[in-house]
Amino acid sequence: MIVRLLHAAGLRSTHLHALSLGSVALCLTLWIRAKTVDQQQRGNAERRALFTGLWPPMLWLIGDSLRERE
Repeated sequence: MIVRLLHAAGLRSTHLHALSLGSVALCLTLWIRAKTVDQQQRGNAERRALFTGLWPPMLWLIGDSLRERE
């Protein structure tokens, strides 16, 4: 159902695969940035990077589902 709605909205598998790769880059950027902040804020910055790191597999699998629909 969700895949059907995403396809009807105009999203294609390449869009979600690109978003997946972009979120890997965002995660790495946030992780490197976490090393530059002071010790009190480092925990939050690392958690933000780890949370962002959970997105790529989900986006990639949704992209695969969309590819089957195409």
